[in-house]
Amino acid sequence: MTATAQTPVTSTSSPPRDREVVRAKRARPPISDQALKIWTVLVFVFLFLPILVIVIYSFNTGRLLVAWNGFGFTGYTAIFDQPSIQSAVGVTLRTGIIASIVATLLGTLAGVAMARSTAKWVPLFAGLLVLVTVTPEIVDAVSLLPWFVFLGQDLRLDIFDDGFARLVIGHSLFSIAVVAYIVRSRLVGLGAHLEEASADLYAPPLKTFMRVTLPLAMPAVLAGGLLAFTLSLDNTIISSFVSVAGNTPWPVYVLSAVRSGLRPEIASVSTLLLLLTVIALGLVGLVLKRAGDSATQIARTMAGN
Repeated sequence: MTATAQTPVTSTSSPPRDREVVRAKRARPPISDQALKIWTVLVFVFLFLPILVIVIYSFNTGRLLVAWNGFGFTGYTAIFDQPSIQSAVGVTLRTGIIASIVATLLGTLAGVAMARSTAKWVPLFAGLLVLVTVTPEIVDAVSLLPWFVFLGQDLRLDIFDDGFARLVIGHSLFSIAVVAYIVRSRLVGLGAHLEEASADLYAPPLKTFMRVTLPLAMPAVLAGGLLAFTLSLDNTIISSFVSVAGNTPWPVYVLSAVRSGLRPEIASVSTLLLLLTVIALGLVGLVLKRAGDSATQIARTMAGN
């Protein structure tokens, strides 16, 4: 009987300590990721720290905004004692509401036309809307002022002499393009098979639009309307050119107040408008989320992509 030599079996697995070291190295994020996170935090601090300062100083009881005197609600209660502030805020809110309605109506129709039409004018029209969004506001303001003067005084169209109508028209121009791109991006991603099925069932075009197309685009329509409202709140350059006495919006009022020194009530009203803007943007995200959009789709829709 021959004895068979047994070959020792060598284990290829690493010792437990080595496996723990490898696992720890994999769990540890690289230095570049840590640096990127730190840089992101610094960018957000740089962007939002001035806003936080304004919110804090809105509770200043001093006469001037930059001179901290103590904590209180004097700036907020002063809003109810100054008719000029109430008038400026009222003009801003009314202009934002009406301008957003106008922009939503016209922008929705333009967005549906760009999404569903295959005509040759669609790329040209889309390019014109891009031109509206990238044109500096100072150019729009300088163009609107003589145009309103020509229509109101030379052609005797009284509506263009009204300061409130000027504000609504000026604020609607940019917002129409924003709403149009948001609605277009929404409908392009959904396709036209439901409208085609409605047409195959002999539904009239208007009924197809009201029963099929508009419900599909409604989340984008609501989001575009809310964004148009928020864009109107801080439209400073156009407002300063086209506004007239008696219809002074809040941004123009703040610009005129800078000459005599900012008071705490300026920060208080700005804080309230900031809160209103945040609520509007939150509603935009909520509407799109309830429609089934992901976070990426919400960001793209709000950007008009």
